[in-house]
Amino acid sequence: MAELLFEIFSEEIPARMGAFAKEELKRLVIDGLNNAGLKYSEAHAYVTPRRLVLVIQNLSEYTPDVFEERRGPKISATDHAIAGFKGSLPKGANIEIRETAKGKFYFANFEKKGIEVAKLLSEILIEVLSRFPWPRSMRWADKNVRWVRPIRSILCVFNGTVVDFDFGLVATTNTSYGHRFYSAESFEVKDFSDYKRKLKKAHVVLDPSERRDLIASKSKELADKSQLILKDDPQLLDEVVGLVEWPVVYIGSIDKCFMSLPDEVLSTAMRKHQKYFSLTDNKGKLSPNFIIVANMKTSDSGKAVIAGNERVLSARLSDAKFYWDQDLKESLNDKVKALSGRIFHEKIGSVLEKVGRIERMASVLSKVCGADAKDSKRAAHLAKADLSTGMVAEFPDLQGVIGRYYALADGEKLEVADAIAEHYLPQGPGATCPIAPVSIVVALADKIDTLVSFWSINEKPTGSKDPFGLRRTALGIIRLILENKIRLNLVEIFKIANDKVDTIDLLTFLTDRLKVYLRGQGVPYDHIDAVYSLGQEDDLVRLIKRVEALGEFLKSKDGSNLLIAYRRAANILKIEEKKDGLNYNLEIDDKLLEETEEKALFGGLNIISVDVDVAIADECFDDAMNHLSRLRSLVDQFFDKVTVNADREELRINRLRLLSEIRSAIDRVADFSMIEGADR
Repeated sequence: MAELLFEIFSEEIPARMGAFAKEELKRLVIDGLNNAGLKYSEAHAYVTPRRLVLVIQNLSEYTPDVFEERRGPKISATDHAIAGFKGSLPKGANIEIRETAKGKFYFANFEKKGIEVAKLLSEILIEVLSRFPWPRSMRWADKNVRWVRPIRSILCVFNGTVVDFDFGLVATTNTSYGHRFYSAESFEVKDFSDYKRKLKKAHVVLDPSERRDLIASKSKELADKSQLILKDDPQLLDEVVGLVEWPVVYIGSIDKCFMSLPDEVLSTAMRKHQKYFSLTDNKGKLSPNFIIVANMKTSDSGKAVIAGNERVLSARLSDAKFYWDQDLKESLNDKVKALSGRIFHEKIGSVLEKVGRIERMASVLSKVCGADAKDSKRAAHLAKADLSTGMVAEFPDLQGVIGRYYALADGEKLEVADAIAEHYLPQGPGATCPIAPVSIVVALADKIDTLVSFWSINEKPTGSKDPFGLRRTALGIIRLILENKIRLNLVEIFKIANDKVDTIDLLTFLTDRLKVYLRGQGVPYDHIDAVYSLGQEDDLVRLIKRVEALGEFLKSKDGSNLLIAYRRAANILKIEEKKDGLNYNLEIDDKLLEETEEKALFGGLNIISVDVDVAIADECFDDAMNHLSRLRSLVDQFFDKVTVNADREELRINRLRLLSEIRSAIDRVADFSMIEGADR
């Protein structure tokens, strides 16, 4: 068993692609090894800004021996054909004659010895490099090969020996390179242990998790030393890990003249544009300091690095301060009219037109959300105004947030300002969801308008394509409604928003997103289908109440037993209705009820059905399920004592109608046929 060490050394790989590339390299090479029938004990992939590395431990040195059988010509074939068959076989093959359905044939059995893995690796690795799925790649020189950035060298060592092949302009070697500035000279390696040791000596920390821990611990150490708190930012940390091979952490300062800017502006400038970590004091207030992660340690203890980064940040914040001051010269309300020149979508119209629709929807929704109608309309009117500001042009991620600051500066009510900031929320499954009534109204109005508007021009998500983020928009609507228990008849709301839209199609789309959302919380799809299929339920809060009640009922012994009884009744009906070409959902003739058990079931069904209907009307779905559980013993006794397919045709028909009534009674609370396995 041997070790494979494989490194692609290139110009800087974009940090956002590093983690993806590491896993893809491992997956593709392992797929190639598995397809060749090769065994190995473990595989590990690593990435730094300039290298992708894979090490495979205890890899087979030879492909497995295989036994092969080959059928030849019939024994009656020409001598030439028989000789040709025998001549094609390897030395030592065993030849025999066998009787088959088509006559007697020659058969040969022989062992095919495995070949050296070293000979296969070049083919496998060239294939991996050639079809590597970079989101974006480039071609360099005149070679018809692509990679994310120009490749400088490829190290490929198997069992201590170089695996020879070329990719583009580069031939494989047993050499690698260290840090770009610390140690640019090449060095030879024998195996992974030797490689990792020499990399460390050349100022490269190969393992991303090790770099991550170093950055986190050193940043916290500097923060603690300054009696500050490092702001937790796992996403930024992951990105910075992909930018450095030898992380060195410094602390810089923000010019106090910029501290009057909103915290979000400072944080965005540091985080998004400069990749700095924010610091706060022990009360959570943003500190005039930041953490820099450099790629090397300097002889002046980082003074020049810190000074340079402070200058860059000051330039960025000077722009922000200019836009802030300029924007405040005009009220947010005055910026609304400029939205007429901003296109939301060429087939839908301008952002100003969208604002008008949001205002109208806000007036309708404020009634059901318990929000002040005047505040809701005002917030809707101003919600998109900050798109006309210089600050949002410079920092697009701050739309809504900046609008809140400008609204407060204009003297708008706090509820209105908060709604401006929160109307884009929630922006993902785990994101915060608005809970203030005015914020809920504007957030719902905006998202409903977006969904309905795109539906009106037949611009819908297809397969994996969703260029306008309509699935995310639908999820936002679902979360706003469910988490705030908003009672909306969505079909009616969709018609108010746009009476030309296919509301049923749109509701189906929304329900499909609801299934995905609930599935993530452990709710089975079929439970949602069982409730939804009763009649296009468009009140999501009521739908969830029914789904939850159904789920709890099916967990109980009575519920699981009633499901079994339902399946039995449904299966008999399915068979007999198909055979007879009839539907037995007809009135039962009580005069034909002969057995005690069928009379008891008939009487129970009449009473229980009424109780179930009353409970459903009162939205007491747990009670409705409990009423249904009373059917269990009646149905069990019926099946134990009564023969459904009686010899007398009128009895058989009447009993099938009784089974149909069982099905109808249970389907009042949910369509049990939609529950997984219900028709078995």
